[in-house]
Amino acid sequence: MAHLDSSSGSESPAPAVNGAKNNNGVYHKSSKNKDGGKKRSRDGDISSKNANGTHAIGERRSSVSKPARDFRDMPEPTPKKKKRKTSTPATAAIKEVATADEAGESSTRSPSPVVDFDGLSRPSIGTRKRLEEDESQKELRLARMKGAVRTLLECVGEDPDREGLLATPDRYAKAMLYFTKGYQENVRDIVNGAIFQEGHNEMVIVKDIEVFSMCEHHLVPFNGKMHIGYIPRNAVIGISKLPRIAEMFARRLQVQERLTKEVANAVMEVLQPQGVAVVMESSHLCMVMRGVQKSGSTTITSCVLGCFERKEKTRNEFLSLIGVNR
Repeated sequence: MAHLDSSSGSESPAPAVNGAKNNNGVYHKSSKNKDGGKKRSRDGDISSKNANGTHAIGERRSSVSKPARDFRDMPEPTPKKKKRKTSTPATAAIKEVATADEAGESSTRSPSPVVDFDGLSRPSIGTRKRLEEDESQKELRLARMKGAVRTLLECVGEDPDREGLLATPDRYAKAMLYFTKGYQENVRDIVNGAIFQEGHNEMVIVKDIEVFSMCEHHLVPFNGKMHIGYIPRNAVIGISKLPRIAEMFARRLQVQERLTKEVANAVMEVLQPQGVAVVMESSHLCMVMRGVQKSGSTTITSCVLGCFERKEKTRNEFLSLIGVNR
């Protein structure tokens, strides 16, 4: 028995596989979609089922304005929201801590590490020993450094016993201990409680802080200027403390990228402001005196935390005030 196709109006035999006999021996109409038994495949082709149940690929739709998309270009489906499950108070507390951690990570690209207020903010082998040594141990350390400098002078082809170099090992050892005196300082002693509740919530900037440090790759100096800005959350820090914090981290073997980040993290940890921004411009003797030997080059590094990272307008205001956007 034949029936009319609802979309084309032509007669077509009813497939036995899709129909079912009634009591009179007549096949019922099989279910069809809007395309009259045809449907579009995922990549835009028209397919229809054969009698054996397989799809026959038809012609691709001819549309210039909306070409067929490759199925690999289709966006991924939005994941369904999971239903909330009842939880005990203990699991709820754990979830709250995890949520707070995630929020902290999303709010700042470089989360502030825990500052070791009892000693160094970046502890390494031997730093605690140097911090806590007595006078006899200090003399022993100085003597070992003198011997090392004398060995260096001999290795470069000099005579350590000539008049101009007789006191050089002692002078250089004391100078190196001064260049790295930041290993014996800590943030707590530098801040010394100089945090005041002033109800101030506008930007505070200390710019053009002279910084001298030692490149840890070649043990030669690099120097420049550092600009530190923060937006308080009511509490402000003594203005002189910001250059002192920069000095503490600079008086160690450093690389400029880490120095910039350590200063920003320390201010963020100590003061807990809305945000901190640090920019450093410096010249490296390891690049000027050796290697590429480009004396006019300047290296600029930055670290922005909190609202300085999240808000472009705030960040641009800081860069404009320190003169970087000139």
